[in-house]
Amino acid sequence: MVVAMTWSETLVRLSAFIGVFGLMAFWEIWAPRRPQAIGRLSRWPGNLGIVALNALLLRLVFPITAVAWASVVQQHGYGALWLWQPPALLHVVLAVMALDLAIYLQHLLFHSVPALWRLHRMHHADTEFDVTNGLRFHPLEILLSMAIKFAVIALIGAPAMAVLVFEVLLNATSIFNHGNVRLATGLDRLLRRVVVTPDMHRVHHSVLPSETHSNFGFNLPWWDHLFKTYRAQPRLGHEQMQLGLPIFRDPRWLRLDRLLWLPWAGDAGPTRRDLRADRRVDPRPDDGGA
Repeated sequence: MVVAMTWSETLVRLSAFIGVFGLMAFWEIWAPRRPQAIGRLSRWPGNLGIVALNALLLRLVFPITAVAWASVVQQHGYGALWLWQPPALLHVVLAVMALDLAIYLQHLLFHSVPALWRLHRMHHADTEFDVTNGLRFHPLEILLSMAIKFAVIALIGAPAMAVLVFEVLLNATSIFNHGNVRLATGLDRLLRRVVVTPDMHRVHHSVLPSETHSNFGFNLPWWDHLFKTYRAQPRLGHEQMQLGLPIFRDPRWLRLDRLLWLPWAGDAGPTRRDLRADRRVDPRPDDGGA
């Protein structure tokens, strides 16, 4: 059963990935939000190399996928939701929302603890913002994230179907909201009521610490509103804002070997905890509309 589910999961996830990635890559060419000073030929080999390396490491370190693990959890009735035993559809919906909240809180944690921020900042070091950024995470962060995901699945009792839905949604929305694509203002305002949009998430990749440490949602935008980490617009506007981190401006940091070494390079820089402790660091301006 687990083997069959693994093959089905692979087919579903790979199909969704290829479809969404191809659509967003084409959209970026057709209607880009910002001009790029550093093109795809310079950036994509490193970013996509990280994706391939992460996929290989996950297969080597974890004997089963998150969906297969959820199947094991389901068979044994582990977790809070299995103790409650809600109707099947409600069970899936609650589990997907709980997993999304867990990812939000994990993201918050990786911005608050210096050692974790060093790992996560590889995701932020790119001075451009496009569809590949949603896949660019340090291998150690990927392995740690998977371990956390396994623990959350067992804790909440997420059924296999819910985990599959969540994995597909998270992958698709992460590719979508990292897209360098132009959305009409009215459409963006409407969409960000239910999903994190590119304009919303781009703020999170700003070089300004107060903007870097905001808008932590990958899929649902509601947690940022609930926990008051939402920031509507960048201070300088989307066309003028600088992206990335101050100490990684050199294009040499786009190379795969440099990306892997990046967590141990230079000063960690201010974390979210540092920012909250010292409000004088890049004080937050009025967010304006949207």
